[in-house]
Amino acid sequence: MAEVSVALPRTLFGEAEAPFLSWGDLRASLFRYASGVDAVRLANQRGDVVVLPFLGQMIWSACFDGVELAMRGMFPMPRPAATIIGTYGCFAFHSGLLRNGVPGPEDDHPVHGEFPCLAMDRAMLIAGEDDEGKYLSLVSEVDYAQGFGAHYRASPRVTLRAGTLFDIAMNVENLSFRPMDLMYMCHINFAFVPGGRIEQPLPFTPEATVVRQAVPAHVHPDPAYLAQIAALAAHPERMAVLDESGAYDPEQVFYLRGLRTDGRGVTHLMLRRPERDAFAIGYKPHDFPKTVRWILENPDQAVAAFALPATCEPEGYAAERRKGNIRALAPGETARFEVRTGYLAAPQAAALARKIAALGR
Repeated sequence: MAEVSVALPRTLFGEAEAPFLSWGDLRASLFRYASGVDAVRLANQRGDVVVLPFLGQMIWSACFDGVELAMRGMFPMPRPAATIIGTYGCFAFHSGLLRNGVPGPEDDHPVHGEFPCLAMDRAMLIAGEDDEGKYLSLVSEVDYAQGFGAHYRASPRVTLRAGTLFDIAMNVENLSFRPMDLMYMCHINFAFVPGGRIEQPLPFTPEATVVRQAVPAHVHPDPAYLAQIAALAAHPERMAVLDESGAYDPEQVFYLRGLRTDGRGVTHLMLRRPERDAFAIGYKPHDFPKTVRWILENPDQAVAAFALPATCEPEGYAAERRKGNIRALAPGETARFEVRTGYLAAPQAAALARKIAALGR
C-alpha cells in the first residue's frame, strides 16, 4: 500500500494524553509534558517509545515488556533547552550535524552540536506497509540556515513495527552551493545494567577496543582515574562485564575498530542483562565508520551507551578535523543514516549472541 501521512500541528497537543491514530496493532497518542514539551507515544502490543517531534526529534524513553531502555538521569521530564546538557536524560538524540562531540580548547560549538535541541519546523505521522509488515513512523523536518553559513534540510524519523525493535533514521540534504561539513552520531543512551555483558563482533583487545586517553574538559581527573585509564588501555576486556563498582565515574570511553558485519553489511552489538534478555543495536559501518562506547554510573546519572554509531569521534571539531574525520557533503547531496535498536527477550537475545559469535570476537 502507499504510505498515508497526517500532519501534526502543535495545536493538537494538550496536557492530557489522547489517542490520535491506530494502524493495526500500532497506535499513536499525543500529549504535552508539564514542562511544555510536546510528545508522541508510538505503541504496539509489547511496549512504546516516546518521541519529542519538535525538540530535535529526540527519543525521550523506550519501554518493552516492562523493561525501561533509557538511561537514568536528573530530569524527570524533558525541558525546553538550547543545548542537550539542559535536558540530558533521553534514550536517544541526534548529535551533530555541523559539529559534534565535546568542544576542545580550539572549538566554539556547543556540546554535541546544534541539532540535539533544534526546533523542528513540522512533524507528521506516516502509516504504511512493506515486506516486514505494517509500520507507523514519526517524521520531523527542519530547514536550517545561517546567514553566510550552512543551509541544510534534515528529516529525522522513528519507525515502530510489531515486536520490540524500532528504527531511528536521519536524512540530511545540503542546500548550500558550497560543500558542508558533516559530523553525525546517533547518540543512543541505554540504561546502565549492573552485571551486564557486552557482546560485540570484535575482540576486547587494545587494538580493537581502544580506550580514549584524552580527557575532555567536563571530566576532572585525579591520579587514580588516570591510572585506571592506563590500565584499561592495556586490558579493555575488564569492561566486557559491567561489574566493577565505582569504575565508571568519571566516564569511560572506548573506540571500536574493525567491527565485523553480516551478509547485508550490518554489524550487531548487544548488552546482555543478567536476566538473559538484552538491549540490541544494528547498523552499517559503511554509513557509520566510527563507533564509540560511553559508560557512566554515579548517583546522578547512569548510562551504558555500548555502541554509538557515528561518522566521527566525539573530541570536537578541531580534533576531528586533524584526524580527517570530517565528512564533506557536496552541494545538493543527501546523506542517509539508519539504526535498528531496542529490546530482545531471552530467546531472541540468545539467537543474536550466536550470530555475533559467528561473526567473530
